[in-house]
Amino acid sequence: MTSSLLDPAVIARLGTLQLRARTVVQGVLTGLHKSPHHGQSVEFAEHKEYAPGDEVKLIDWKAYGKFDRYYIKRFDVETNLSAYIVLDCTGSMGYGETITKLNYAKVMAASLAFLLARQQDAVGLILAGTGTAATQPFLPARASPLHLSSALAALEAARAAGPGDLAASLDFLAEKARRRTSIFVLSDLLESEAALPALKRLRSRRNDVALFHILDKDELTFPFDDPSRFLSMEDDRAVEVNPRTVRQSYLEEMNRFLDSTRRTLGEADVDYELARTDEPLDRALVRFFSRRA
Repeated sequence: MTSSLLDPAVIARLGTLQLRARTVVQGVLTGLHKSPHHGQSVEFAEHKEYAPGDEVKLIDWKAYGKFDRYYIKRFDVETNLSAYIVLDCTGSMGYGETITKLNYAKVMAASLAFLLARQQDAVGLILAGTGTAATQPFLPARASPLHLSSALAALEAARAAGPGDLAASLDFLAEKARRRTSIFVLSDLLESEAALPALKRLRSRRNDVALFHILDKDELTFPFDDPSRFLSMEDDRAVEVNPRTVRQSYLEEMNRFLDSTRRTLGEADVDYELARTDEPLDRALVRFFSRRA
């Protein structure tokens, strides 16, 4: 799988979301094929009598005290988990030319769902910003082909529109999800100042939380030159500026925003991955899973 096939412009021209996600998953698996899969929980299976070469740290000293023989503990890897994908569908996610932030995030979300389903994990979905936290689309975490199809259909239908409250959606999920759930959030975090405390609250409940920060290259580089009128995509605000006079201050503010977000989430042990919409769609996922491995 070459990077050119995973270019956002190429992926955007493919047919259904399912086809686009499967293409990205192939790229992810190719990128990870040399990396062992770590980070799973383990479950005790049985005892085995100690033999030279076995790890001493696995000796069960309670068994030794009872039987006067050395036994080591054997474990089975437990791969089944419960996971939720939270997709930000507020208006600002509709920005982009070749591919919008939302469409980029939809493919990433669908790819995550496929990867989780491959190991028979239960997958749930929240489309944040499409109504109140109580009325927005919510699919509980389940592990079945039919449920995966429902999640993909919901992602396919998702549209970016209006303001939203990502923090309320995350707090809603905190009430619904059991502890030690894996939670993947895909958002640009714009107009979502309260989202960081909400992510920290989810992590404090012993959930495994990761943020994929979806941003367009224009937001990161501010390439505009001519005097322009910038319109908010979530309300009726507008501002007219000469980009050349504000570029430096904008970039400084953006860098402060990124640094502060990384630092805040890092201190809370929330995984952070910046995903630019001009980079191949598998790249952020490969970075994320490689780091965990």
